[in-house]
Amino acid sequence: PPPLLEPLFPPQPGASPGFAERVRQHKVRLEWVRAEPAGLRGAVRVLNVAYEKVVSVRYTLNGWASCAEAAATYQPPGPADGITDRFAFLLPLGAAAAETTLEFAVRYRVAGAEYWDNNEGKNYRLRGRQRVPPADGPPQDPDSSAWIHFI
Repeated sequence: PPPLLEPLFPPQPGASPGFAERVRQHKVRLEWVRAEPAGLRGAVRVLNVAYEKVVSVRYTLNGWASCAEAAATYQPPGPADGITDRFAFLLPLGAAAAETTLEFAVRYRVAGAEYWDNNEGKNYRLRGRQRVPPADGPPQDPDSSAWIHFI
């Protein structure tokens, strides 16, 4: 089974009070994340500063000894507020995420400027651990299905 990723932060920051104001103030904020068999899926909300914008997620599985970056894609139709856009991402992790910690931060480049959401300097962190496959049930006697004959 795929590894289990346990967020060490509230996994739906977009549902918290004042989220829209934080997006206006900081220009970019993580909206939600969800661990899936394919990896970590999530959404980012950005302030619509200009038409052309690039959103990506920089992540590591080894404490920033190395890192990778995944592009986020625009999700139409945008939020109904008219001032923000939503981008979605998928971090393909596979079995490498088991027994380690995933850290990531979101980068937003627009109008010659760069903005980051790194969870107030702590990075977004998820603890990975291998799932234990469910047991098939109580052990059974191998002869339990045998016919019993009486003479």
